[in-house]
Amino acid sequence: MTKQFIKNEQLNFIKKQIAIIKDSSNKNLPKTVLTAVIDLANAKILDLFPQASLEQQELLDITKWNTKEEYERYIEQLTACLLPFPKITEQQLKKLFPKQKKLRLPDLSTIDHNKLTFLSWNDLKSNKKVIIYDLEGTLIGTEGKMTPTSKKNICSFCNCFGEVAYFSTVTKEKRPKNADYYKAIGNLICTDSNECNKNITNTEYLREFLKTAEGRFY
Repeated sequence: MTKQFIKNEQLNFIKKQIAIIKDSSNKNLPKTVLTAVIDLANAKILDLFPQASLEQQELLDITKWNTKEEYERYIEQLTACLLPFPKITEQQLKKLFPKQKKLRLPDLSTIDHNKLTFLSWNDLKSNKKVIIYDLEGTLIGTEGKMTPTSKKNICSFCNCFGEVAYFSTVTKEKRPKNADYYKAIGNLICTDSNECNKNITNTEYLREFLKTAEGRFY
């Protein structure tokens, strides 16, 4: 049995490639053009997994399928190989934010860890959002103020158009010769992090944002 090796954002990427193939199929393109679309999608998918075994490459191969039903079974097979977001306890969350004595935590028992690239929740009473991410096996977290916006816009994390808010946080960066120094960073991100987790296909910006918030520069 193939072990779990697919991340949430990678599965989202694969789903979008399938959507491109389906859209191209509906346009009655010449067979050679459609084949090129499928081959390109397949190459992009395999590029996500440079260390994939032969068994995993066979599982990922999208060129074998043609019908809507076959694509659905393909996604079901890949979903069984999802790497879940690390299990986390309330105590671990509190340790990530030792200065926040009144940190409001979500009901962890209701969270589907298989559908997460990052764990996040909104604290409506304080207008804050908390973001937790697994960075190379270490859980890091940041919290910041959420300022609602009146118009839909592009989320910086998932690059999708939707309901967003301005998320701003004070980084942990310090200046030895300036005890009063602080640096704040912010971006427009999805108000609903569940939607963001459904759409995110690349974590490069999310990772850089959180590393900056944590004061990590490696």
